[in-house]
Amino acid sequence: MSDLLAHLNPSQAQAVTLPDEHALILAGAGSGKTRVLTTRIAWLIHSGAVSPAGILAVTFTNKAAREMRLRIEAMVDGRARGMWIGTFHGLCNRLLRAHHRDAGLAALFQILDVADQLAAIKRLLKALNVDSDRFPPRELLYFINTHKEAGLRPHAIEAHDDYTRRRVELYQEYEAQCQRESVVDFAELLLRCHELLQRNEPVRRHYQQRFRHILVDEFQDTNALQYRWLKLLAAEGGEGGAALFCVGDDDQSIYRFRGANVGNMRDFEREFHVRHLIRLEQNYRSHGNILDAANAIISNNGNRLGKNLWTERGEGEPIRVFEALSDGDEARWIVGEIETLVREGVARGDIALLYRANAQSRALEHQLFSSGIPYRVHGGLRFFERQEIKHALAYLRLIANADDDTAFMRVVNFPARGIGARSQELLLDAARAGGASLYAAIAALSGRSAVALAPFHRLIEDLRGETAALPLPDLVEHVLERSGLRTHYQTEKEGQDRLENLAELVTAARNFSVEAQVAPETWGAPHGLLAEFLNHASLEAGDHQAGAEEDAVQLMTIHAAKGLEFDVVFLGGLEEELFPHGNSLAESGGLEEERRLMYVAVTRARKRLYLSCAQERVLHGQTHYCLRSRFLDEIPQSLVKFLARGTQRSASAAPSGSGAVSRPRAPETASSRGLPGGLRIGQNVRHPRFGYGVIVAAEGGGGDAKAQINFGDAGVKWLLLSAAKLETV
Repeated sequence: MSDLLAHLNPSQAQAVTLPDEHALILAGAGSGKTRVLTTRIAWLIHSGAVSPAGILAVTFTNKAAREMRLRIEAMVDGRARGMWIGTFHGLCNRLLRAHHRDAGLAALFQILDVADQLAAIKRLLKALNVDSDRFPPRELLYFINTHKEAGLRPHAIEAHDDYTRRRVELYQEYEAQCQRESVVDFAELLLRCHELLQRNEPVRRHYQQRFRHILVDEFQDTNALQYRWLKLLAAEGGEGGAALFCVGDDDQSIYRFRGANVGNMRDFEREFHVRHLIRLEQNYRSHGNILDAANAIISNNGNRLGKNLWTERGEGEPIRVFEALSDGDEARWIVGEIETLVREGVARGDIALLYRANAQSRALEHQLFSSGIPYRVHGGLRFFERQEIKHALAYLRLIANADDDTAFMRVVNFPARGIGARSQELLLDAARAGGASLYAAIAALSGRSAVALAPFHRLIEDLRGETAALPLPDLVEHVLERSGLRTHYQTEKEGQDRLENLAELVTAARNFSVEAQVAPETWGAPHGLLAEFLNHASLEAGDHQAGAEEDAVQLMTIHAAKGLEFDVVFLGGLEEELFPHGNSLAESGGLEEERRLMYVAVTRARKRLYLSCAQERVLHGQTHYCLRSRFLDEIPQSLVKFLARGTQRSASAAPSGSGAVSRPRAPETASSRGLPGGLRIGQNVRHPRFGYGVIVAAEGGGGDAKAQINFGDAGVKWLLLSAAKLETV
């Protein structure tokens, strides 16, 4: 028994050896929560408090469940037989298999994954002759799953309008179809299992008496139904129920969009009269400056259970902050720093680039590609490999070359336009018979197939004519609108992310036009630059594809980074409306969730943390002047080293006042004395967004002239004078 506790700190040991009571373990980032969970189970078995068959352990991923089982088996000499360890869905599946009759299911019921569920909904709509434009399948899937996760069957949903009533009817029809076919979706697994335990007292009592200890990992990520399921198994906290041992961190609750309810932690503490709330605050991952920054940021959130991370690893290096002129400037700086780190011996695989939105990866990928640095995108696809981007590129490829059969087949019926499999088969036959492309073979069709394909043929012809003289970015914008791609993704549950990626494609086209050094008036050319852009996209999609064993820089969203750690972390895009995201600012509790996301991002770094923002960023194809994120200003100045533009790892004078980044004054050169428009250093100016300021430094000349301007409360900004629209005061 003493060997189990030998490598635990006092707080961890206290949690492991708690009596058989309900407990809430507040486990900070990098504090060893998995060690505590597995050691707690081993302690219970070794002490004789419970047999392995009396233990239920719940995780959120199959990988975590496998790791937990392996660790426990090593600690109890293989005496883990009989334990139930798994995800919520896996455990519910196991329980329903054992009691399928009581649950109203066939013995060999099948489970639908998300793709299967969507296909089932599409079949239902087709069978009922329901207009899929008015009731998009993905939107209906979201409607059904959201209500299931809230524990609501169709009869329990209040419908105040005809549209909602029709969706409720379709939900009911979908349930009937699934029952006929003996299939269940993921949301149904949990809901059906909860209903079984709630309504069948013998089954409920059996499991309540069997499981004497229930341990839950990542408790902050549980939704309302999952918490209700746990309460049923634990006898609602009553006498004789199981002891609930819940481990989580309210500061790392970042999945509200999936239904996670951070309030479950407080409810558990109150409803189960928890006497033992133990905080695991010693961090084994990061240096002190990183943890102090994370503590300072998250302290601005209210209604926390409260904890303060600390470490014995020392303060470490300061957090480096860089304010770029533009998003392109930011990407170049990040890649330049990476090149320096690699020369110093840092492995590329130990470097992570994190971002709030998937669309941000495009500029970073482009710069890494241009610099020949291999990289790997986690939790998602590279920019030019994403579904919505490949669909858009397929339309563009047909404009450049209508005989591109691969592009044709990708979008001939996307978005859906009623071109069925039979029409496509007849078209393929006609193309083979005539030795022609699919596009050309449309003319050889007759009857219903010809009628079905004619509108698509007209669309491509119209697009080719309408875009012949358009600049490349305008061409891309026009295609996204006319093709129906934008309208299609507006109806998806997670369509906002896809729409942002499509907008970033317009930005990529604009940047490519500039980098190609082609005059704006000849960007159309006609479609000449488009062909070059498509070649560029293909090269970026296929080159520098890091193999599984190759040392590569890691790119991912902050959500995808949760649970991971890296020696070096770069976090870009720290601007208001981007991070914190603009959508969150209008939602109740949205800003607090964004701050928790920032906390997660910061605590991914072990040794070095780089934060950056841009004064100008191209979003949705438009240039925006950006305000630095409030999260930067929530970091104590003593923890930060500000990097001057054009230098690497050089400190500037300590900022003051509003906390805005200040820079060392640039030497006054001939170019800075003779600025465009008669401007000079010391000149008072007014900017349409940042207000009144004074020019304090300058660099460059002509159209590339830039000025550093102190705008007081709005901070110190470097602006490109040819675009800044300054007025002299």
